[in-house]
Amino acid sequence: MTITVKALTEHIGGEVTGVQLNQPLSADMIEAINDAMNQYGMLVFRNQPLTQSEQIQLARSFGPLDMGLKKLKVRKDRLDHPELADLSNVTDDATGVVERTHKKIVGNIANQMWHSDSSFQRPGACYSMLSAVRVPADGGDTEYTDLRAAYDALPDSLKSEIADLQAEHYVLHSRFLLGDDDYTEEQKNVIPPVLWPMVRVHPGSGRKVLFVSAHARAIDGMTIAEGRMLLMDLLEHATQPQFRYRHHWQPNDLVMWDNRATLHRGRRFNLNQVRELRRATTLDINAPELTAVERELAHA
Repeated sequence: MTITVKALTEHIGGEVTGVQLNQPLSADMIEAINDAMNQYGMLVFRNQPLTQSEQIQLARSFGPLDMGLKKLKVRKDRLDHPELADLSNVTDDATGVVERTHKKIVGNIANQMWHSDSSFQRPGACYSMLSAVRVPADGGDTEYTDLRAAYDALPDSLKSEIADLQAEHYVLHSRFLLGDDDYTEEQKNVIPPVLWPMVRVHPGSGRKVLFVSAHARAIDGMTIAEGRMLLMDLLEHATQPQFRYRHHWQPNDLVMWDNRATLHRGRRFNLNQVRELRRATTLDINAPELTAVERELAHA
């Protein structure tokens, strides 16, 4: 069995047929999906109903799993597996929607900022796999942008300027921007800020990446004002329409993307309507920027 991939845009996205994701994947199928990810950056799989355990099994086929924001312990889990992120606005019993003051709503809104999952930690995220359970009647799409195409389109002078710069990423930066600052000192310090090069090389394709994100709050060696202005300019450049794909969710869609080469953001929806998605994410344990100690801990 082999997969077929149909390109969705010039730069990013492919729609995949020829695989059932609720079944264990063969080594050849994993290789084929990895190859497609290296080319397209993100993949859409339609009509893929998955139980929570099947989604975890799928994710583990591609590497160890990331806990991400779960480390902050800001709310109780309602899902069966702690490695699954609950990207929903539903109550614990899934019979209704939560109040607008609930932490879940802040999370939904923060996800509407362009970001790369877990860029606020080392190692960061490799693949994210988002499964749609229930979707609103309108709104709630997810947009993706290709950071490789964005880098290629930079003027040479700007490529030279940022070639050796590093940006500081912090887990709560985007939350603070939204006025969500009700965290203990312990929670603020659970995941300390990390530095990532602003120009990275994507290992699967060998292409350079403009690595910016809503989690980036400063540029090492620059004043806060100068650094943040440059970060905003670069993020605006990276998310231009020509680099983007917009996904309109259907129940049982599974979308998989490479956080090393793309950014994504959710779009607004009526918070009185149910939107229930689940995400599993793998760790980028082989990132070339990791130290030997970091790599050893990641593999442990």
